[in-house]
Amino acid sequence: MKRYHLTFPMIITLITAFAPAAQASLNTAQIVAASLAPGCIQWRVSGMCYWLLCGWQGCTVKTSVKVTHFLPQAVISTYHAPGGNPWTEMAALSPLSGGLENTVTGLTAGGGNHTVQLAGERSTHLRFKYADALGHPATTLIGGQIPGYSCRSAATPLMPYFLSTLDTVAWRSGLPESFYPEALIPGQRELGNQIHSNMWGNLYPRAGFVTQTDDDKAAAVVAQRVADIITRTGQPHVYQPLTGQRADGYWPPGPVQENTGTKNHQWQRLSPTLSQTCAVFPDGEHAAAINGHQAYALWQPYSCCQRRGQRFLGSTDI
Repeated sequence: MKRYHLTFPMIITLITAFAPAAQASLNTAQIVAASLAPGCIQWRVSGMCYWLLCGWQGCTVKTSVKVTHFLPQAVISTYHAPGGNPWTEMAALSPLSGGLENTVTGLTAGGGNHTVQLAGERSTHLRFKYADALGHPATTLIGGQIPGYSCRSAATPLMPYFLSTLDTVAWRSGLPESFYPEALIPGQRELGNQIHSNMWGNLYPRAGFVTQTDDDKAAAVVAQRVADIITRTGQPHVYQPLTGQRADGYWPPGPVQENTGTKNHQWQRLSPTLSQTCAVFPDGEHAAAINGHQAYALWQPYSCCQRRGQRFLGSTDI
């Protein structure tokens, strides 16, 4: 008897196909169309690669053009309650995994905004957000389509790289990262900085709670935390790493790092307003979603060149 095996992405696809659609504001077609943004792709010739080609008549050095461009890696969504993912086709994921969260924590799933009175008139705006990171549906439509001129992506479309409802212990408690130096020492791993008056929040502990008066900035901080997790290996979270392996003539991006400009990542706002441009956080003032559900596309840069021989000799950058 022939046996059929379903992979995790296939199971997720089947579940979402037959699950009832949730109220959301973004669909896959819109996400794919938004990815065709030259300002986000930023394709350029970045150097030259050298290859050693050997045959019956001896060896010769061949060259190929080295190109660099950004690829959409993942769609990261933040929201207040399970089922709130603004990506319509994927909104069914969090309610399904929310049952596990309730079983593990013994708590009723929920998030939102809370104002905590500390002393006198001083108060802090504490917000809790769920988050999902799913492989961008256009990552392979853009990446790897033209050999030597389009780099292949390390991401898999629709792959669940992070679901906060499956990472419930760390996402709700902040443990063990609450005791990390990055969380205890002011000025370390913060999105923005106090000197430029644009400090949006701390990245550690990488959990769902954020102290921020502006809901848009709180959502951006949570999205940055998720990107920080999934682009690294060995993190104390339940997730699937989104990392590529360097090879001859192929340079995938490194881990996401805040406050470095567009050196290794950039963000495209998808919801509540779909943007045709990319930027890094902090990126100014933006109106938060009325329902608190927001989505962003994470873009990262790749470099590659076409193989022209048996051995890679090296490359030079322009």
